[in-house]
Amino acid sequence: MTNVSFHDYARLNAEQKAALLRRSETDISGFIEKVQPIIEAVRTEGDAAVARFGRDLDKADITEKDIKVTPAEFDDAFKKVDADVIKSIEFGVENIRIFHEEQKPEAMWLKEIRPGAFAGDRFTPISSVALYVPRGKGSFPSVTMMTSVPGVVAGVPNLAIVTPPGPDGTVDAATLVAARIAGVETVYKVGGAQAVAAVAYGTETIKPALKIVGPGSPWVVAAKRLLAGVIDTGLPAGPSEGMIFADDTVNGGLAAMDLLIEAEHGPDSSAYLVTHSRRVAEEALASLPDHWSRMTEQRVGFSTTVLTGKNGGIVLTSSLEESYEFVNAYAPEHLEILSEDPFAHLGHITEAAEILMGPHTPVSIANFTLGPNAVLPTSRWARTFGPLSVNDFVKRSSIGYVTKSAYPLFAGHAHKLAVYEGFSSHANAVSPLREQYLTKKG
Repeated sequence: MTNVSFHDYARLNAEQKAALLRRSETDISGFIEKVQPIIEAVRTEGDAAVARFGRDLDKADITEKDIKVTPAEFDDAFKKVDADVIKSIEFGVENIRIFHEEQKPEAMWLKEIRPGAFAGDRFTPISSVALYVPRGKGSFPSVTMMTSVPGVVAGVPNLAIVTPPGPDGTVDAATLVAARIAGVETVYKVGGAQAVAAVAYGTETIKPALKIVGPGSPWVVAAKRLLAGVIDTGLPAGPSEGMIFADDTVNGGLAAMDLLIEAEHGPDSSAYLVTHSRRVAEEALASLPDHWSRMTEQRVGFSTTVLTGKNGGIVLTSSLEESYEFVNAYAPEHLEILSEDPFAHLGHITEAAEILMGPHTPVSIANFTLGPNAVLPTSRWARTFGPLSVNDFVKRSSIGYVTKSAYPLFAGHAHKLAVYEGFSSHANAVSPLREQYLTKKG
């Protein structure tokens, strides 16, 4: 049997425990060096560089005139995708839209802080956002759905998808179907670091955006880091990571099956089963070969690399409390709580971007059709970031309004604080001098 990484958590020292928390994207210094010339080329050469990198890096048959997807390509995509798949995309988009409509903040609120003085917030959509949809290790219409729908719900007027072209120079057909159903009709055939640079600086064909959202490879992560001063790079979403928390009420074979969900994304994914039950751990180990026998060769290769490497495997703890400790220290992107009573554990979990409860809520359902967003912070950023949401596509402005009757009270206190902090103009603006100007005509 394949030598799956097995960690007895109670026996690990502090350094070994820290090693379990590292992700494949943590050290991207090597990618930074490779990405810099790509960014510079796109900045200075525009479409020519985008097309050249498409040919050289993506091995795609693409020229400068092919960068933007045409309406005819959208129409053709609906002919290529099976009708049942289109129905599933429609089902998923509808649920994602329902969920994100509930997230949408009210356009403006005002509260009377004191008699005659009002303060509140106003929310307006960001004017342009780029949506990154990866392709390298598969096709992801689900990412198109998850990034497009909240942007459409938020009312962003300029949404554009960037996604790598295939060898024939086309975009994955289901991705185009999902984009149109979600409400996005602008798609550019560009991926990797060159895509981030293209939407940051703009090219002859690609319009610049104020923000980019969506998961990507270490190349994309590195480009975002370098371009953070040019474009808002959104929440940190890198290679996939999943964690299965299992107590002793479930079958280990089920835990192993779900462990493979995120592990099959690619060799740079992270995936752990954490349990205090030796029975569950041993059942999971024993069942993995049977699960692998039902998977494609490519996905077996990816998941085997993850589960036998330093970013995955089985973690056997000595207690539930130790399992909670590991989950919270890891702060996973996707977390399943496999238990007959998942709510008994929920209160102990504070650091996870997505928490899926019980044996009937596998990551598969959450990734495609449940509704909550599956674009999630990775590499322990779940400690400070949440899932992609409508709020990522809007900006907030504070609103203040003080009436004439309320002004004296607020001005008096503001004047005292301005004088104390040594700001003369602040103080003058709320001094009797203001009253003189207010009473002057013209």
